Amino acid sequence: MRGALRRAVRSIEDRTPAHRDRAIDGLRALALLAVPTGHWLLGGFTRDAEGALHNASPLTALGFLAPLSWVLQMLGVFFLVGGCASVRSYRRATARGESAARWLGGRLARLGRPVLGVTAVWAAMLPFLYGLGVPAATLRTGATLVIQPLWFVGVYAGVTALTPYCVRAARRLGAWAAVPPAVCVAVVDFLRYGPYADAMPSWLSLLNLLPGWMFAYQLGVTWGEKRLGKRAAWVLLAGGAALFALLLLAFHYPASMVGVPGQDRTNSHPPSLLVLALAAAQSGAAVLLHDRIARLLRRPALWAPVVVINLSAMTILCWHQTAMLTAAVPASFLGTVPGLTVVPDTVGWILERLAWMPLFAVALVLIARVTRRFEAPWTGTTLVRRAAAALLAAGFAVFALGLA
Repeated sequence: MRGALRRAVRSIEDRTPAHRDRAIDGLRALALLAVPTGHWLLGGFTRDAEGALHNASPLTALGFLAPLSWVLQMLGVFFLVGGCASVRSYRRATARGESAARWLGGRLARLGRPVLGVTAVWAAMLPFLYGLGVPAATLRTGATLVIQPLWFVGVYAGVTALTPYCVRAARRLGAWAAVPPAVCVAVVDFLRYGPYADAMPSWLSLLNLLPGWMFAYQLGVTWGEKRLGKRAAWVLLAGGAALFALLLLAFHYPASMVGVPGQDRTNSHPPSLLVLALAAAQSGAAVLLHDRIARLLRRPALWAPVVVINLSAMTILCWHQTAMLTAAVPASFLGTVPGLTVVPDTVGWILERLAWMPLFAVALVLIARVTRRFEAPWTGTTLVRRAAAALLAAGFAVFALGLA
């Protein structure tokens, strides 16, 4: 076993091109793993009298855990490295004579296939699970959890489509190209939280959705264009940290970077200026630590898991909630199970949930062995099967969003 593992590590090392930017892959893997870690640790359930599961969060009762969300909210880093990787891929494509439309089509297909796969499979599973006696309320809770992280894919696709424009902005303005999205978010925040808040429509916050995440992506494109140096990185780190503290202490933004049931304000859906402040600080730190991370990942034993995680990125994103549900749904039939079906309102619950997380990880690995095929091109799939998958996915989305 140990010999086979060493051979696998050596094989990955030998197949890695010398020019590969290992630090970018390492940062992406770190940001990606923060998603299931955050959802598994800060997402709990309650069980009603009929045995159905409902979503709950330990942050409702344990507000002092909010700083934990500052560490686990690493989408700013994900968009940063995504922008950096995209501009490098875009340059290689244009150097081969490939059109921007064809390059974008390939990127969007790689994002869309796993999403279509997970939603279609869940749509097919719902009647089967209901037939086994799983309550409808539990199925809706599970569907909501599965579809919840997928908003990210739509936003990421949107900013990816704007890559050619981001490149032009980076070449003309350098790091200043990230200022307009930040200003847009600041203006919307002022309107929805300032003195005119009562007169503002509820949909106004949605205007932050694209510029809120475009900020870090634009920084990544600028970094990929080699227009974001260490001096700018220090400004981002210090300025982002200072703005973060100011917004928390003087303007009373919610401390949690994720939504908390019962609170009328949220930072992440859509992103507030606090999210951009955190993303700025994280981006500055990432740029400053790039060379050190690259040196660290020259060790084959550290580099191999980074490669595996990156190759399964969309699978991890799409299926990690399912892995948690594979434990929680059976537990709901057993009654009170610490860390799974108990109200998450004590420090003890956190310790219990930590004990469950290795099981969630094993479940995700087993699920990924089957579902990772969705990330590969569907070359052997007929048009009828693709249409059926799309129809199932649409039905699942309608159910999960509570529209039916």
